[in-house]
Amino acid sequence: MAAPSDVPADATLADLGEFALIGRLTALFEQGEHVLVGPGDDAAVLRVRTGHVVVSTDLLVEGAHFRRDWAEALDVGHRAAAQNLSDINAMGGRAHSLTIGLAAPGDLPVSWALDFARGFAAECALVGASVVGGDLARSDQVTVAVTVMGACVQAPVLRSGASPGEVVALVGRQGWAAGGLAVLGRGFRSPRVLVEAYRRPEPPYEAGAVAAQAGATSMIDVSDGLLADAGHLAADSGVAIDLRAGAFEIAEPLQAVGAALNVDPVQLVLGGGEDHSLLATFPDAGSVPEGWRVVGEVRDGGDQAGVVTVDGAAYDGPRGWTHF
Repeated sequence: MAAPSDVPADATLADLGEFALIGRLTALFEQGEHVLVGPGDDAAVLRVRTGHVVVSTDLLVEGAHFRRDWAEALDVGHRAAAQNLSDINAMGGRAHSLTIGLAAPGDLPVSWALDFARGFAAECALVGASVVGGDLARSDQVTVAVTVMGACVQAPVLRSGASPGEVVALVGRQGWAAGGLAVLGRGFRSPRVLVEAYRRPEPPYEAGAVAAQAGATSMIDVSDGLLADAGHLAADSGVAIDLRAGAFEIAEPLQAVGAALNVDPVQLVLGGGEDHSLLATFPDAGSVPEGWRVVGEVRDGGDQAGVVTVDGAAYDGPRGWTHF
């Protein structure tokens, strides 16, 4: 669906006005058959058939989560949708509806907001999800708040179900976005495949439900960093986790960045987030679905509950993102 194209190329949000912008944004979002009332009323109305309803909210703040000189609006839209859709994926569910809050300066180009919406809509289309509402406000910097709703046909997979003796497995690219961020932070734009991985992640959207059906006992979306998020699984489950550095695939672009920056590429894998891979625990290696890679094991927590080690020892490299 195309938005009206009668907006001058140099128009800003202040030029267009709130309600005219809302009309152009909502025209970009297709509505699924589960949407009884979409954008335009005080609230959306959705049809819930069976299963469990799962809900998550996330924020993107310009300067902290993205920079407009590092990523086009289309890419920021893809990223904003992906990180929310992935949270539902990590519960073993599938997203079906989202709302977006956008706060921005009045001099932000209308074209930026529309391209952001196009990217967001394109990412949602990958899982068949609909944008059913949102809000606009003025602020000093671009801030995006997204709430995503989805459903699990089986019991949701929580972070708290891991037990000693189980295996830890990973699916999806890991460390690529961290490599792209490291490259951008030093003023470069190559390897391009890593820069694009940072700008537009590719979460394994089908893998969450498959893992749940295969008997995953705990699962998490890797957004803050592999070690950091493994620590969340360990802490919530009251166990310890040991990862094997040699079990991870170190793709050629990561090796190239490691060599160029004099950094061990394993650090990018262990400390990196924002690829939105999935980390999960399974009863044994035989229950791990195809496409997943066993990368460690769950150990008895005791007084070490929440601890994540690498090859049996404490890891003193980067562990991931923290907001404060």
